[in-house]
Amino acid sequence: MAMAEPDRVTERYARRGTDPALADRYSLLQPDVWQTVQERQRAMLRLLARRGWHDLRERRLLEVGCGAGGNLLEFLRMGWQPEHLAGIELLPERHAHARAVLPERVALHLGDACTAPIAEASCDLVFQATVFSSLLDDAFQQRLAAAMWRWVKPGGAVLWYDFTVDNPRNRDVRGVPLRRVRALFPEGRIEARRVTLAPPLARAACRVWPGWYPVLNAVPVLRTHVLAWVGKDTR
Repeated sequence: MAMAEPDRVTERYARRGTDPALADRYSLLQPDVWQTVQERQRAMLRLLARRGWHDLRERRLLEVGCGAGGNLLEFLRMGWQPEHLAGIELLPERHAHARAVLPERVALHLGDACTAPIAEASCDLVFQATVFSSLLDDAFQQRLAAAMWRWVKPGGAVLWYDFTVDNPRNRDVRGVPLRRVRALFPEGRIEARRVTLAPPLARAACRVWPGWYPVLNAVPVLRTHVLAWVGKDTR
């Protein structure tokens, strides 16, 4: 019997976790990483402000693939209330880490997001960051996108952050171009912008001088990720 996509994802992450070269690649102590994170934070805050979402205390947000809880901690600092935040994580060790660092009032679900007990039209914002690029099964991508869309309230949105180009050194991921985002959410009104200096270039440049990051990132063609607001009509 063929393995289900969530099991394949678990297997791929387990294999990746044994690579010592990746031990500190994503640490916030790395200058390319903290500049990438801060750039994305600024872009998300601008998106929220443009829509008049200045008071986030009553907004409900769910993150699909919340990992160890880092993004949810960011959303707490932006102004979300813990009881209005939730996350879904497939990998038990990451779920356990998130549970250890996040307030108890943040709801965390373990397992396949497609079967998570999330009520329809219960979220103002459903967020995903580099989850879909880890899903190599088109049908599973579509099922997950459909579930996320069901969870969004009218007038809410899916907030999407993922890379658009394939990584020839990593067969466990693939880029998700903007046309694929449109196909996954055909009813959504999409506003998108390119962000994030290509990570291999960012790492190499920051080893020479961290100040190269904003200089190179000013060239749009060198940005490999898309931050997209996929809005649901109020009707």
